[in-house]
Amino acid sequence: GPAEDAGRIGAPLRKVSTKAAGWRMEVHPEGQPAVTDWRVLGRAPGLAWIEFRPATGRTHQLRVHAAASGWPILGDPVYGGGEGGGLHLLARAIELPVEPPLAAEAPPPEHMRAALGACGWAVTPPG
Repeated sequence: GPAEDAGRIGAPLRKVSTKAAGWRMEVHPEGQPAVTDWRVLGRAPGLAWIEFRPATGRTHQLRVHAAASGWPILGDPVYGGGEGGGLHLLARAIELPVEPPLAAEAPPPEHMRAALGACGWAVTPPG
C-alpha cells in the first residue's frame, strides 16, 4: 500500500489495444485527464484498505491509478496479480444531492471481508 495516508493521483489515461492481449488502459501523457483522490482507512501487513474518490470518470481509472502507483487492487486480473479470490473493488456508497438527499451503502461482498477485517473493518449491525 501507499506510504502516505492520503493523496491525489493525476495521471492521464488512454486505451491501448494489441491483437495478443486485447485492450487495456494505460497512463500516458497523451491520454485524457484523470484525477483520483484517495485515503487509507486501515492497514495490515501487505495490505491497505483505501477509499478512492474519482474526480473524473475514465474507464478502469481506479484500477490503473492504483497499479501505476505501485499498489494494485487485490484480485485485479488485468492490472494486478489476480490473487485474492476476486477483484476487491466496490462502489460501496453513493450520495445524490437531490431534495431530500438520497444515500445508499452496500456491505462488502464475502470474498472481500477477510482482507478488510485484517485492515480494521468490522461489520456494523443494521439499525
